[in-house]
Amino acid sequence: MSQTEAERELAELLVESLNLEGVDPHAIDPEAPLFNDGLGLDSIDALELSLAVGKRYGVQLRAEGEDNRRIFASLRALSAHVQSQRRLT
Repeated sequence: MSQTEAERELAELLVESLNLEGVDPHAIDPEAPLFNDGLGLDSIDALELSLAVGKRYGVQLRAEGEDNRRIFASLRALSAHVQSQRRLT
């Protein structure tokens, strides 16, 4: 499944900010889970990714956010959330 331009940019940020050596950002399936069976990210990765997204896009993701499971479900879900929040600011 191909990535949109926004997803590609976010995948590059993800790989760069989490130092995912050997992971090609362009090869990340936008629908694949980011945690557990997908990329295998953990809660520390989520915090680091939240900080990187905040710095790059000015979108704040709270650690205890009720919607985090949905927001971080996949690259596509995270990208959609970031894009929707950027339009509000």
